[in-house]
Amino acid sequence: MACFQRLEPMSKSLTNLWHPIASAEDLPYRHIFQGQLLGRELAVWRADDDFVNIWENRCLHRGVRLSIGRNEGLELKCQYHGWRYANRSAGCTYIPAHPADAPARTICNRTFPVCERYGLIWSGEDPTGDPPEISLLEKGRTLPLRSIAVNASLNLVLEHLANYRFSLNGDPGNLAVTTADYLDQCSLSVTATCDSKQSTVLFFVQPVDSNRSVIRGVLCSSPTDSERLLTLRHHSTELSHLREKVELDALKAPLIQPMTPTIEQVPITSYEIMMPSSGRKASLRVQVLRKWVTAEGIVGLELESIGKPLPTPQPGAHIDVHLPNGLVRQYSLTNAPGQGSLYRLGVKLESDSRGGSSCLHETVKEGDVLAISEPRNNFSLRRDAVKTLLVAGGIGVTPLLSMAHTLRNNKLDYELHYFAQTDGHLAFPEVLQEFGDAVVLHLGLSPEATSKELTALLLGYKSAMHVYVCGPGPMLEAARRIASEEGWPDTAVHFEYFRNTIEIDSSSSFEVSLARSALTLEIPSGKTILEILRANGITLMSSCEQGACGTCEVPVVEGDPEHQDVYLNDSEKAAGQRIMTCVSRAKSPRLVLDI
Repeated sequence: MACFQRLEPMSKSLTNLWHPIASAEDLPYRHIFQGQLLGRELAVWRADDDFVNIWENRCLHRGVRLSIGRNEGLELKCQYHGWRYANRSAGCTYIPAHPADAPARTICNRTFPVCERYGLIWSGEDPTGDPPEISLLEKGRTLPLRSIAVNASLNLVLEHLANYRFSLNGDPGNLAVTTADYLDQCSLSVTATCDSKQSTVLFFVQPVDSNRSVIRGVLCSSPTDSERLLTLRHHSTELSHLREKVELDALKAPLIQPMTPTIEQVPITSYEIMMPSSGRKASLRVQVLRKWVTAEGIVGLELESIGKPLPTPQPGAHIDVHLPNGLVRQYSLTNAPGQGSLYRLGVKLESDSRGGSSCLHETVKEGDVLAISEPRNNFSLRRDAVKTLLVAGGIGVTPLLSMAHTLRNNKLDYELHYFAQTDGHLAFPEVLQEFGDAVVLHLGLSPEATSKELTALLLGYKSAMHVYVCGPGPMLEAARRIASEEGWPDTAVHFEYFRNTIEIDSSSSFEVSLARSALTLEIPSGKTILEILRANGITLMSSCEQGACGTCEVPVVEGDPEHQDVYLNDSEKAAGQRIMTCVSRAKSPRLVLDI
């Protein structure tokens, strides 16, 4: 006997409700679960840090299902052309067809809100408020039942669940009297009563599509260990019988048109390069969550977002930090894509600080709010090398830590060589320990001894090897010279300077013609190309503005540049096809730029 009381269902649209779309058991590590809600396919996966990702189930390249890809712990890899997407943000982190380039920040999959509760994974198209808190499930141990897929509409499934009968102890010959109540238009509770004892099951019906649903049940009190298996079998059998009845009724009902989800167009071109913003914009606000001394003269900083999630960083990326004293400084991110929702920096207190590092060391405190730029990457990591050498000098280890994390996570062959004065000067020692034998320390070496170590390290170049170097200027110059002598091609040697050590000569004057803008501008002595472009309404991105980061680079169509940057290598400077507008000038009377 069953008794059912229909309550007035909630008025929310199905798109505004939280729905269970999977059970926690559907998401083991390194697995991708294919879900579906309101006609939309979802790729659901648990990262190694236990964060559950719910994304549109398509790669942004060719639309291939990501659910047939690979969960690599901190990234999800599409199996078709190998595009990778980061845990938490769903930003693209790597495109194998363009291994030397960092993907544009605009290449980001659509994500959906997530909550893990009562052994279920909850999400929705555009849910309002928080996921439901159900007092019956908060009281003690619960038991999720086997999910049952049904080829029938949501309403038809609910009607049959209202008449669901079950026993309290799992004995199919002892069915109890049941009563049912709606929780909302997608869920109801069914309570069985027998000999003054009660047991309640909450049923959440997932509307997969117009004519397909999934029943997800949770028993409000967990049975004893001896009755657990019997209870699970009993409910599985009764729900299977219910499914048969529902599907028979569904065959008699008119077929409902399938749900058609809205697939939003996601841009996959580097829009921020084609239409750059002007100047050094700080579009993000972050709070200093943690500040600590990580080595002698070096502090670590963890920054968490205020408001929207932080954009996906690439290995080797940096950000502009706008300091309370009005200065803007660039710092590399040490954490890899998908490795947490924070940005982590390492900042060395420079003996000749002009106010940047001293401000972060002495003024900025935990809890302070800072303005920062979105990540930029002109020191991007290739993942197609047969072996990668990472060579760090002092605080230059910061961008290489993110690279080491990425290479280790992808199980690629690499070594991290860290040159420092003493053990006490090693930044982030707890992170270095994670890399094990891949880290080789070179401590307390003189410049001559450092050159010898670099020579030994760079001997025996083989095709498809790559080296990344970051550290003090003299060390970088030595590494680049030795690599050239040992036969390393320029394309295999990557470097990033802390600052431009070249003495800038701004005494020349020349003319610049802009091929796309139909403008001709005079660049007087004492002014940079970048300054004159901005003064005439030409927007151009920039970051360090000292010729070290490569952000303000533009193509050269005609003319002979006078390179005064440390970003381009020797062959790139000799080609004369690119110029850093913040410091470089012209040897010829006129330059034609492709902007």
